[in-house]
Amino acid sequence: MISIAAQAVEYAQRAGADEAEAYCVTDRSVSINTKLDHIEYARESFASGIGIRAIVSGAVGFSSVNHEDDVRRASELAVTSARASQPDPDWRELPAPGSYQSVQGVFDRALAEIELSRCVELAVDMVRGVRSIGAIPTSGGLSISTSTCHILNTNGIEHTEKGTMMHLFIECTMKDRGAISTAHEFGISRSFDVDAFEIGRNAARLARESMHGTAIETARIPVLLGPIAIADILEYAFIPSLDADNVQKGRSMLSEIGVEVASDELTILDDGLRTGGIGTAESDDEGTPSQKTVIIEDGVLKGHLHDAYTAGKAGIASTGNATRSGYGTTPSVDVRNLVLNYQRPTSDVIAETDSGVLVHSVIGAHTANHYSGDFSVEARNSFLIKNGEAKQPIKSIMIAGNVFDLLKNIDGVGTDVRAVGDIVVPTVRVSDMQVIGS
Repeated sequence: MISIAAQAVEYAQRAGADEAEAYCVTDRSVSINTKLDHIEYARESFASGIGIRAIVSGAVGFSSVNHEDDVRRASELAVTSARASQPDPDWRELPAPGSYQSVQGVFDRALAEIELSRCVELAVDMVRGVRSIGAIPTSGGLSISTSTCHILNTNGIEHTEKGTMMHLFIECTMKDRGAISTAHEFGISRSFDVDAFEIGRNAARLARESMHGTAIETARIPVLLGPIAIADILEYAFIPSLDADNVQKGRSMLSEIGVEVASDELTILDDGLRTGGIGTAESDDEGTPSQKTVIIEDGVLKGHLHDAYTAGKAGIASTGNATRSGYGTTPSVDVRNLVLNYQRPTSDVIAETDSGVLVHSVIGAHTANHYSGDFSVEARNSFLIKNGEAKQPIKSIMIAGNVFDLLKNIDGVGTDVRAVGDIVVPTVRVSDMQVIGS
């Protein structure tokens, strides 16, 4: 892989590139889907490829290929693409080498060497977990991957990352006396430490607890958003505003540094070095060393997230937030591990809530307005809170609001911190939200 990357960069330079970068990926993945009680399919696959960026007079060209025999042609095509593009006056340069800190918990040999048959057993364990509570599994599956990424550029970066990942999920239904409820659960980790049977049991347990829901009236009341619910809202309504590219193009409400934008007890940071984090690595996907970046501190906006391009445009250093979805894409800005911290987490935030609504998950967060932060979502597996207890399920409600108001109105969080992908959050209590009932 290293030699192929070096060849790609050399080919690009020979073709006339002022700067060049090669991003190589090799990946072994196992994926299984379940339907009802059955394994729908199980497959193992291997993939590799290389993406090449070439810069000519400030214009950027890109090409990718999945066969090493085509690397020269792809490199030359990247240069041709750059020459056909308009020079970007804001382009500075590709990243230069830096000092990489070691990270922990991102590679597990047990995952890297797992057999397909063992993965099938895990999928069956999830189904068994659902059945153990008396629920009906509807769909689910798992994916396990081992990937190696290599980055090399003309400014001297030559860096390799290796990691593993496992993701399990299942959906189920529960029926009782004509009533029906649904629920889902998942587990995601960089290590082989996820209990498949318990994931199934938890999904079924939630479906059972959600049976025979009651209707509630529309009101403005305290809302407790579980980790999955608040993570979904943050992903679509808040995180885009942290992207320096959006800020620089006037597409973010969070443009003014030093302004109070959240509760004064709230701190939000992005940690590319978090132990076992889903987005953890020694470098970002351009080779810039990973770091911990404070975004909001005690409610005050401290900065934005940058890749090499937006940082160069702003005249500052990159925060190490260049990410790619694969070798066939160019870098863009995104979080690595977004972590929400509150100064006074409570042992039981539900018990400390006299009345309100607890929301386990939401549907429709992707429809949020990325600029204004407005959202309107359907709440799933929700419960009415009375006198510090959340026992009565709610049939159907919508919750609506603005994510920036939400952040200012957080007045309590639980200790149930959970990594929902690359967002690490506890249950949060919002003192006043619009709940739309029947």
